[in-house]
Amino acid sequence: MRVTIRNYQPVGYWVWDVKDPDDVCGICQNAFDGVCGGSCKEPGDACPLLFGTCTHVFHMHCILKWLEPMRERGEEGACPMCKRPWVEQVQEGASNKAADGTDVAA
Repeated sequence: MRVTIRNYQPVGYWVWDVKDPDDVCGICQNAFDGVCGGSCKEPGDACPLLFGTCTHVFHMHCILKWLEPMRERGEEGACPMCKRPWVEQVQEGASNKAADGTDVAA
């Protein structure tokens, strides 16, 4: 017996590596596996998560928008959850570029 595959449509599945998969971004309140409250239309590499050394996690666009006014005033940015200075925790094997080429290093 011989089988011929005429059509193949693979489906990919991904999840962010966070402690609680039901957790949400503390800024936009959207799920981590969804899109942020900003301009993102699709979850994934275009809307990555940034992990702080304080252990808080946010969508990239959310935390960058949060930090922007502070940094424009010459202030050190602070985590919106614990008010510690925001320092991005570099993830092992992670790139500093999002799929759209945006530099995600805070």
